Amino acid sequence: DMTGRGVGAGIVAGVVLAAAFAAAAESRKSSIDELSFLAGCWQSAGGGPHVDEQWMAPLGGMMLGMARTVKDGRVTQFEQMRIREEEGSLVFTSKPSGQEEASFAAIEVGSSHVVFENKTHDFPQRIIYQRNDDGTLAARIEGEQAGKIAGFDFPMRRAVCAGNR
Repeated sequence: DMTGRGVGAGIVAGVVLAAAFAAAAESRKSSIDELSFLAGCWQSAGGGPHVDEQWMAPLGGMMLGMARTVKDGRVTQFEQMRIREEEGSLVFTSKPSGQEEASFAAIEVGSSHVVFENKTHDFPQRIIYQRNDDGTLAARIEGEQAGKIAGFDFPMRRAVCAGNR
């Protein structure tokens, strides 16, 4: 009987996050493989600063990602990210430059989109990735900021992953 697989996969630290992860896991079991659409390199498609985001393919129950924002030839922000399977749910953890690490539980997972949420985080409270029919990626962060609902969109297109030049 293989139904007990992954029981010892890990213990969630923190009562608040454990409750959020458990609630997300109860709704539906999710696999990291469902987020294969994120794998690869992405580049900002809109105007404004240049943004690169890169995700390793799902392997070993985890995806690793990184991003950087370049404005006027200088890196202004960077971020280290990971998505991991955590007791039947998916958890997005982000470490943006100059900020504390924060985790968000998947509340919605589909073949071309995912929504992560952490209602206790200052901003954002939600991180959304949506692969569009034309192959572009719509990334969005949203939540309450200064007492109002705010959101920021990051349209991206596939990019060639740069190696040795």
